[in-house]
Amino acid sequence: MKATFLFSWLFSLSICSAFSNNGLPSKTAFNPPAMLPKQTSPESFYPFDESSSTLMAAPNKEADDGSGGVRQLLGLKGASEETDIWKIRLQLTKPVTWVPLVWGVMCGAAASGNYHWMWNPFDETDRDVLLGATDAAKGFVAMILAGPFLTGYTQTINDWYDREIDAINEPYRPIPSGAISEGEVIFQIWFLLLGGLGIAYGLDVWAGHDIPSVLLLSIFGSFISYIYSAPPLKLKQNGWAGNYALGASYISLPWWCGQAVFGTLDRPVYWILPILYSIAGLGIAIVNDFKSIEGDRAMGLNSLPVAFGIDGAKYICAASVTLTQLGVAAYIYSLGETTYALILLGLLLPQIYFQATLLLPDPVENDVKYQASAQPFFVFGILATALCVGHHDFSV
Repeated sequence: MKATFLFSWLFSLSICSAFSNNGLPSKTAFNPPAMLPKQTSPESFYPFDESSSTLMAAPNKEADDGSGGVRQLLGLKGASEETDIWKIRLQLTKPVTWVPLVWGVMCGAAASGNYHWMWNPFDETDRDVLLGATDAAKGFVAMILAGPFLTGYTQTINDWYDREIDAINEPYRPIPSGAISEGEVIFQIWFLLLGGLGIAYGLDVWAGHDIPSVLLLSIFGSFISYIYSAPPLKLKQNGWAGNYALGASYISLPWWCGQAVFGTLDRPVYWILPILYSIAGLGIAIVNDFKSIEGDRAMGLNSLPVAFGIDGAKYICAASVTLTQLGVAAYIYSLGETTYALILLGLLLPQIYFQATLLLPDPVENDVKYQASAQPFFVFGILATALCVGHHDFSV
């Protein structure tokens, strides 16, 4: 139980750390063919002339609590300086942000109703060690796909398109500090993207899919990641589109991936419930925007706190998180799954309490405290919903 609570706490931390909201539009228009690296020296290679780069190096601001090394590996602020290229590559992928995707895959596997344990203590008919080991291996590979590869791709490409503003706001980040060459970053983007798509197709073959659903979901998710960060669309500049894209990427897509690996996505409910939770995810993403409202306004970024003010945005945040979960609980109750509906309501009540005591009084001061307090209940609600879906017989 302690391990599960720690996992949900890490989920909260990773949501807070997912994307720094410093997305100033890049001065250099993106040209896909230019992404192919061109070797210019034995040490590094660049996809454009070195003279066109506006990047700048600056001293790192390392955390003074001795956690700089851990922060570096997890991709958090306050990281220590590092020269090992593999540690720098890992830092670019922000491993702390993999946690929600891993959780989402777990929820999707639970929702499939077809995940087998090696020895299920609650069901004596589910104790096939070989079948359980096979499913565990599939789940692990799906987590590798969702976490290190496709989330790593998302985080790397996000840092790539934020490199110029990071040179001002976070000059200690690997790209603006010069710790990794721009060409090596481009190579990493392509490696993680193509490697992820290859793993996705392998999972489809392993699962015996006639239609490569995991691959199609991965292509769609990678496209959303690209337009989230890259001009001309750069969804992160728009509060509604950017926050919903973030919520969907961290909740719906990994859920669907896990469910596709172990089951099917042949009923509307399998799509609707994760989408509803992604609307709640939109509200969670708004919390990250409160402290950066002045910077966003100065940069012309239309975040929801900028568009509606702090007072308006905090109520949008609370309403999206609360009303969507009430809707999910009502739907589950309509299926006759009263126990699961009551569990969801029980998990929602603490979230409402923390909204009333932390979020609504002062969302700027209490943003991190609110996330750390409320989100464990939210993520357990997602898992409870997935277990209900996997348990319910929709054929009746």
